[in-house]
Amino acid sequence: MGVFLATSVIATVTICAAAFAMFVVYGPAGSSPDPLAVAVAQGVTGKSATLLENERQQIILEDADSQKFTVTSEPTITSTPAPSTTTSSGTTGAPLVASGPPPDPSSAQGIAYSLLPSYGFSTDQFGCLNNIWTRESGWRYNAENASGAYGIPQALPGDKMASAGPDWQTDPTTQIKWGIGYIKDVYGSPCQAWAFWQDHGWY
Repeated sequence: MGVFLATSVIATVTICAAAFAMFVVYGPAGSSPDPLAVAVAQGVTGKSATLLENERQQIILEDADSQKFTVTSEPTITSTPAPSTTTSSGTTGAPLVASGPPPDPSSAQGIAYSLLPSYGFSTDQFGCLNNIWTRESGWRYNAENASGAYGIPQALPGDKMASAGPDWQTDPTTQIKWGIGYIKDVYGSPCQAWAFWQDHGWY
């Protein structure tokens, strides 16, 4: 369609130029042709014909080139689902938190780290437990809150921990045992407790 339209326009211009040239050559009816005008007219029509042919060839080439391009569909973006994590029991749970190297065995953190397997938890859960108790008590066995929460796990009231031992007020191990047991009973795992803490600011 583009080639036909462009060629038609050029042809129309050429015909008009040729008609004008004939009028210049022969003038009004009955007049003798002017030799100079004849030469000019021949040059005009010859150039017009050459121009028409060149333009036609150029348009044909451009149209052929345009046929080489193809339109492809836009790429489809797909999302990759985040990998799920599992608790030590094999069920899907909250994401684990990197805990770094094992803590000093003589510290409260080291005691908790070593006790996790006895409650059925992998030590991979320590990062989550550490996040909770660092915020709750700073791992201080005598940390006390105005609400009455006490100890490393911030039991409320504090004497709940008596179920783990009579020295619940001063022994970090007794407090940690009670705290891990509480987390297992209420939340299922330290990382699930940590997920709850993040949403509520307490556990």
